[in-house]
Amino acid sequence: MSAMIWRLLLIIFIQISITSSQNSDRVALQALRDSWQDTLLNWNDDTDLCDWVGVTCTNFRVTSLILSSMGLSGGLPGDIGQFTELQILDLSYNKDMRGSLTPAIGNLRKLTNLILVGCNFNGPIPDSIGNLERLRYLSLNSNGFTGSIPPSLGNLKNLYWLDLSANKLTGSLPASEGTQPGLDMLTHAKHFHFGDNQLSGDIPSGLFNSNMSLIHLLFENNRLTGKIPTTLALVHPLEVVRLDRNMLSGDVPSNINSLTNVTEMYLSLNRFTGPVPNLTGMNRLNYLDLSNNGFDQSNIPSWFSTLQSLTTLKMKFTNLVGELPASFFSIPQLQNVDLSNNRINGSLDISSNPSTQLELVDLQTNLITDFTQRNQYDIGLILVGNPICTESGVTYKFCSLPTNTSGRSYSTQSNNCVPPSCGPNLVSSPNCQCAYPFTGLFSFKAPSFSSVTNSTIYDSLQKLLMTFFKNASLPVDSVSLRNPTRNMEDYLVLRLEVFPYGELSFNRTGIIGVSFALSNQTFKPKSDFNTYTFIAENYNNFFPGSTPRGANKKLSNTGIIIGSAIGGCVFVILLVLAGMYALRQKGRAKQIVQQSQPFALWDATSGSGGVPQLKGARSFTFEDLSKCTGNFSDITKIGAGGYGMVYKGTLPNGQLIAIKRAQHGSTQGGLEFKTEIELLSRVHHKNVVGLIGFCFDKGEQMLVYEYIVNGTLKDSLSGRSGIRLDWMRRLKIALGAARGLQYLHDLADPPIIHRDVKTNNILLDQRLVAKVADFGLSKPLSDANRTHVTTQVKGTMGYMDPEYYMTQQLTEKSDVYSFGVVMLELITARNPIEKGKYIVREVKQAMNRNKELYNLYQLLDPTIGLNSQLKGLERFVDLSLKCVEESGNQRPAMSEVVKELESIMAMVGLNPGSESSSSTSASYEGTRNSDYNHPYSNDSLFAYSGGFLPPKLVPK
Repeated sequence: MSAMIWRLLLIIFIQISITSSQNSDRVALQALRDSWQDTLLNWNDDTDLCDWVGVTCTNFRVTSLILSSMGLSGGLPGDIGQFTELQILDLSYNKDMRGSLTPAIGNLRKLTNLILVGCNFNGPIPDSIGNLERLRYLSLNSNGFTGSIPPSLGNLKNLYWLDLSANKLTGSLPASEGTQPGLDMLTHAKHFHFGDNQLSGDIPSGLFNSNMSLIHLLFENNRLTGKIPTTLALVHPLEVVRLDRNMLSGDVPSNINSLTNVTEMYLSLNRFTGPVPNLTGMNRLNYLDLSNNGFDQSNIPSWFSTLQSLTTLKMKFTNLVGELPASFFSIPQLQNVDLSNNRINGSLDISSNPSTQLELVDLQTNLITDFTQRNQYDIGLILVGNPICTESGVTYKFCSLPTNTSGRSYSTQSNNCVPPSCGPNLVSSPNCQCAYPFTGLFSFKAPSFSSVTNSTIYDSLQKLLMTFFKNASLPVDSVSLRNPTRNMEDYLVLRLEVFPYGELSFNRTGIIGVSFALSNQTFKPKSDFNTYTFIAENYNNFFPGSTPRGANKKLSNTGIIIGSAIGGCVFVILLVLAGMYALRQKGRAKQIVQQSQPFALWDATSGSGGVPQLKGARSFTFEDLSKCTGNFSDITKIGAGGYGMVYKGTLPNGQLIAIKRAQHGSTQGGLEFKTEIELLSRVHHKNVVGLIGFCFDKGEQMLVYEYIVNGTLKDSLSGRSGIRLDWMRRLKIALGAARGLQYLHDLADPPIIHRDVKTNNILLDQRLVAKVADFGLSKPLSDANRTHVTTQVKGTMGYMDPEYYMTQQLTEKSDVYSFGVVMLELITARNPIEKGKYIVREVKQAMNRNKELYNLYQLLDPTIGLNSQLKGLERFVDLSLKCVEESGNQRPAMSEVVKELESIMAMVGLNPGSESSSSTSASYEGTRNSDYNHPYSNDSLFAYSGGFLPPKLVPK
């Protein structure tokens, strides 16, 4: 009997857990709905969440959110991280979705498809995406993402599709090094699409290896430099290679012709030199573009005529010399030849059985003297600028540029019917039905053909689309393709119109189905078209209502059946447990509500300002943090300041955290609390300290940060941390901190002025990577004030900009001044004000530019290293003094500071791409002093209280 009771209790527990999880998903969906403020989804609290448009459930849990083309606006809040069973997230084609991508996305450990195509997201791609080890499709293309490609993407071992194209990404391509992951680890990935960004630097040789499965490598239209690494030839599965429109240089690797599976290769608009590459053996090559490079003068390559699959050859401005063989034009599928602006000479012969598909031969501005034509055929031939066209009285049609052929552009024809006259905004479909079509643009990035007028191939694509939609049971009547063109990037662009079946317009579920098929690359075109991007236009003509999903209703019915079956057996037990369960659920509901609406009880009259505007930060209860710290025991205290106490804690997942607990009744602390949450929740950079969350519960104000194990830069310079910083480490730390500040000034949205840059607010992690911290005094620059903020003077004496002090106008150059002081502190290890002496003045008075190390021996920190090891120190001092110029307009911007520090690092032989220590995490001179002030303390040795003048204004 007892065994039966335990089984029944287990069943009840499972039911309770399922109900609780489903409630959690409902609350999170409600939070998303409130954040997006949409008018199209019509998510109703009175219906089962599994029947909401775009929501799919499995076993009562939300497993997919497909909301493409729904007209959503707003950001993606941290509540998304609560969907722990989510497998597919597609928010594509919602052009009013903006803001940064929350790091909470990394909590979705079961996610397989993350698709955010054609939105307006910005800011950096969070490192936390590297936690999604089940991810197969990652499409973030056509947004406004900035910053570098996170190396953590190398952890996505199951990734098949990676598309980061058409963003504003900068920096280099990450390859694995030591313990740092890189893209070379993605051995199962078939697609690297990184085109149309601002990526720079050399392509690392370690980026490619023979274990990779890549078929599409698209790096076009970036700022990549250096040579093509020879390791590229190890990736034998490659079919499409686009490296065009970069600044690549040197010889094209001689082993590139070992890529015998390549069908499209674009190397144009670079700075290649040396011989024209020998492509003998690349027999599958359809499309080849080597134009606009500085190759050595070369005779017409013999391999031209061996590439029997060729449809397109473009080699203008490539220093070709000699006579074209007539056999070249007999390649069966040849369509387009552009060899203009070379030194091709002799007689041109296209008469020997030319390809029936040949449309255009452009040989303008060469040295051709004769043309043999025995048969009449319609080929667009251009010989303008050749000797054959310079004789007087020449009337050959090929001696003038062709007229515009746009009138021949393709458009899907009606299916044996007469198109009706339709009303405003309605369009006649190929089946001659008036409707509101779903529209957008296909961009095919590497088609095998060059023709834009061949109706046969577009008719084939149109039939493929209709067959796909029909097999997928989508409500599509017909599709139309229009206006094929080649854009500046040589993409083939086509306009697509999809017409609804049996109605004037689509309903919401119909649009979601069609959009997802294109955003998720479910539709696969034939090989002629290769890879594509589809960008949908807004659809504003939804048919009322949406199709219910019976499958999801069955899930709910299953729960009812289970509950009814056990209800009669355990009625008495349920009565006993009901009270306990109600109390427990009340507490859980309170916690869930707090996490989704953490500031519902915010008291703006307490001196802590209005309700904060967050970009995703986890809400902790007081009990959560009490457990993390052993009820805030003294042994977990790691610092103290005017703001309050700082505690070290450990989350249930083992992550170390630092908890900054405000003193009760501190109004200034409340303002700092709000400011830090607002700013840090939307800044994400490896050189800025990460905010994990906050607590606003039971009258408590607590900030929860990532724990930075090596403390403050001040601790290391003073010797309290036991870490010895040599000159190389100090250079790396300076660069890291500068990059953090540059991010705040240039890339944060809105831009942020830190206002309290000092060595106490620069932290060092386990690899001695610098992180800018403590944003309690920071100020954002609004759209109305993009140059300065007029505000009460606050900051730390010794670091404060005197111009800001006198004018009360805070600018980004105020942070530059403070950073200049930090640079001087880095080389001297002295406090900015020490025994009445100001470090800036001391350096200026002691230095002599005509002597070694500017004669600063007496001021330099003895532990910094020997004189012979201080290469670049003079330039470092020069830069720091530029930063502390009296007038802000004479100081460099932080971006200029970063460039100069990178230049100094390169000069001394360091890699400016990484500020972390190249060997050990830290060098210790003794045991760690356990009671030194922790980085999150808010104290300062020279905190400004309104009664002192900055040192530059104190009379001597």
